[in-house]
Amino acid sequence: MKVKYIVYTLIIVGIGALVYYRISENKKQKAEQSGRGGGGKKPPMAVNAVVVNPQEFSNILSLSGSIDANEQVQITSEVSGIAEKIYFEEGKTVSQGQVLLKINDIELRAQAGQTKTRQNLASENERRARLLLQKEAISQEEYDIASADFKTAQAQTQLLNAQIAKTSIRAPFSGTIGLRNISPGTYVTPQTLITTLVNSSKVKITFSVPEKYASQIKVNSKVTFTIAGNATKYAATIYALEPAVEVATRTLRIRAIADNPKGKFIPGTFANVDLPLDKTANAYVIPTEAIVPVQEGKKVFVSRNGKAKEVKVTTGTRTDKDIVVLEGLKAGDTVLTTGVLTLKDDTDVKVTVTPVK
Repeated sequence: MKVKYIVYTLIIVGIGALVYYRISENKKQKAEQSGRGGGGKKPPMAVNAVVVNPQEFSNILSLSGSIDANEQVQITSEVSGIAEKIYFEEGKTVSQGQVLLKINDIELRAQAGQTKTRQNLASENERRARLLLQKEAISQEEYDIASADFKTAQAQTQLLNAQIAKTSIRAPFSGTIGLRNISPGTYVTPQTLITTLVNSSKVKITFSVPEKYASQIKVNSKVTFTIAGNATKYAATIYALEPAVEVATRTLRIRAIADNPKGKFIPGTFANVDLPLDKTANAYVIPTEAIVPVQEGKKVFVSRNGKAKEVKVTTGTRTDKDIVVLEGLKAGDTVLTTGVLTLKDDTDVKVTVTPVK
């Protein structure tokens, strides 16, 4: 019985000692953590920042455009008939006025001969009627009929001669001929596409800008553009603007022209256009990653006395990397550029200033 009490006593003392040990260890760990944390205060958050100063801002719009030939036309025939002779080679250069195709005109020439004979007869009848009228041998009405017959025959001859001239299809301007879609002997109609003619010694670059920039676009302004597979920048000059903004897209169409002496620019391809706009003096420019969208607009964080402070801002023009701040900042403000999505007002920060490029 005595042994039993001794065992119970030892067990209770052991449990008490274990509890006391754990409590002491916990207090010791809390004391150590408290000592390392400086009274429980979190260390400042490391962030990068830029110092804002007024500077000149050059805004350049990056736009997509298309390259068009200076002149381009589909070659068709105004009259129907058999293609008798083809005088052009595919892909070759032709001159303005050069005959490209000859349509068989045998029937038209026969008709023209017939109408010419009628015209000669009508002319002779008109001459005789005029002499008789002078002698008062016929009435004025009879002479008018003879004169009208002559003029009608003359007009019919002119009409047939015009149709015969249309059987010779000529190049309307100098350029490069395309692939032909007919062969000798093909029956050609006005709906038949014979080939295309392109003049690309100069090319037109057509692009559109948002309406808010329309007032800044001027004729004779310079733009640069690049083409696919080539990083070289080429120059072009704006020569025409649409007189009105397109309602559906709220954009203004613009056209520039560029020399193409070596044929580098192929009509129908895309171009990446850089359009310089008006320069802004004394602008506050910050990196785009510093902007935090909020329900009421936009905000940034600035560093003041080692703490992050929220500042509501109004922004303007934006590029790929930078954005112009119109209101909310002043010269010398240190704008935070990293960690802005996790920052809160009055957060302690350790700032590393990044030089503005």
